[in-house]
Amino acid sequence: MARPIFSGHESFACKPHWLKRGYDFVIAGRNFNDDDAVVHLGVGKNMVASIRFWLKAMGLLKENQLDDIADYLFMNENGRDPYLEDIGTIWLLHFMLVNTEYATVYRTTFVDYHRQRNMIERSKLQNYIKHICFDETGYKNLYNDNTVKRDIGVMLHNYCAKNGSNVNIEDSNSLFAPLNLICETEKNTYRFNYDTRSDVPSLIFLYAMLIKFEGLNSISFEDIAELALIFCLTNNDLLNI
Repeated sequence: MARPIFSGHESFACKPHWLKRGYDFVIAGRNFNDDDAVVHLGVGKNMVASIRFWLKAMGLLKENQLDDIADYLFMNENGRDPYLEDIGTIWLLHFMLVNTEYATVYRTTFVDYHRQRNMIERSKLQNYIKHICFDETGYKNLYNDNTVKRDIGVMLHNYCAKNGSNVNIEDSNSLFAPLNLICETEKNTYRFNYDTRSDVPSLIFLYAMLIKFEGLNSISFEDIAELALIFCLTNNDLLNI
């Protein structure tokens, strides 16, 4: 386990339009620490920090430099999908969020915790993270109950759209909800959704394999099974894709 990070998003889930806005901000040569960043991004100070966090968490921004994949997706002239209109882009960003491991809770949930169970109970997931930090990695000083609880809440917000008459449009607009990877079954209880994943684009899955197993000439089916966890694929789905 890499050094865990459970904060930085300022308790904001990632808004779909933030990634393009943050990309344009960096391309313009601006700095997230500048006093006028709130003006150029058109958001509050805490949201400025959150936009930077999500760019880093998805591997789009590294050491304050944009990664090539960010240009491929968001470049103004010929970006592949600057406004996230293609579901394949959402699948790609989901994979990058888990694989980058900048935001600890995503790999921990979709890979490590997911290996053991298909149901997600907030309290059990939090205890699992606490067990890893205290007993397996030596990072117990980085664990805080309230911080991790908020982090889990933000993750679930990213994947599960909020419904109801009192929910504003910003809160209902969850970046990864269209993937339908996590479903709420009852209050504070969720499950990984294993409905047939025929909508996972094969080229996105191929890209994930090339990134995950870079430099290898052959890959075992067992090794690919980790990707099946990330994309919530059954063995049959995995064989088909």
